[in-house]
Amino acid sequence: MKNSSEFYVVDKRVLPDIFAKVIEAKELLATGEVTSVADAAAKAGISRSAYYKYRDFIFKLEESTRGKTAIIAFSLPDEAGLLSTVLNVMAKSGANILTINQTIPINKIANVTISLSTENLEEGLSSLIEKLEALTGVKQLKIIARE
Repeated sequence: MKNSSEFYVVDKRVLPDIFAKVIEAKELLATGEVTSVADAAAKAGISRSAYYKYRDFIFKLEESTRGKTAIIAFSLPDEAGLLSTVLNVMAKSGANILTINQTIPINKIANVTISLSTENLEEGLSSLIEKLEALTGVKQLKIIARE
């Protein structure tokens, strides 16, 4: 039997609590709120052995895509400064924009595709998407690829 990995994206609501607690312990260590695995495990309400058993196998989606790229497609109205606002939100979130492709507006709507590095995102890709969707004028937003 091969020793290969197979990955799934699963809503945490259907998983045993231990997995969320391991994530919590990892975050406590990553933020420096605690300095030892024993403290992180105790604060998260799990044993150190449970932490060590699962730590290399459970990740938040943002963690598993760190250091990678994402491609986001937008439909934006032909309004002065809107694309600049989108780019500023991305830059403030720590995204490194790799490419920008924009069509000529048809019926006053331009299609824009932006590829970006997610390596330095401060709050993760999900948070960035929420900020972009909240912008006035963003008509459609879709992640079309993640590598």
